Amino acid sequence: MLIFLLVFVAAPLIELYFLIQVGAVIGALPTIALSILTAFIGGALVRMQGIAVLLRVREMLDQGEMPALELLDGAVLLVCGFALLLPGFVTDAVGFLLLIPPLRHVLIRRYLHVIPVRGPEQGGGFSDNPRVIEGRYRREDD
Repeated sequence: MLIFLLVFVAAPLIELYFLIQVGAVIGALPTIALSILTAFIGGALVRMQGIAVLLRVREMLDQGEMPALELLDGAVLLVCGFALLLPGFVTDAVGFLLLIPPLRHVLIRRYLHVIPVRGPEQGGGFSDNPRVIEGRYRREDD
């Protein structure tokens, strides 16, 4: 609950503070232009890296491998793009930091160590044969 309070109340207030401070130094219109410029540059960089991730996912799927890390990489890029589109300098800084692939991969690997992954032996529902669909059924007679 505290995290939601920080994200939805404190983060916009911090962004507003920095926008006012930067606006006081360089002016209102340059501050707005800078915010729009970071959104355009960030969007282009996210698009380029997103296409690279998509190509890696497709390559792994063609080889019959599960692209789990690449899918998480794409999810982090989605959050990164959202952060870059929001007006403000703090979210832009977070977004640009997440555009650095080694930092993004460290974050993903750390997340994987925190969240347990369920495999077939723990009842994760995965099969060794990709053509087999596991499931349960119940016959209902009329």
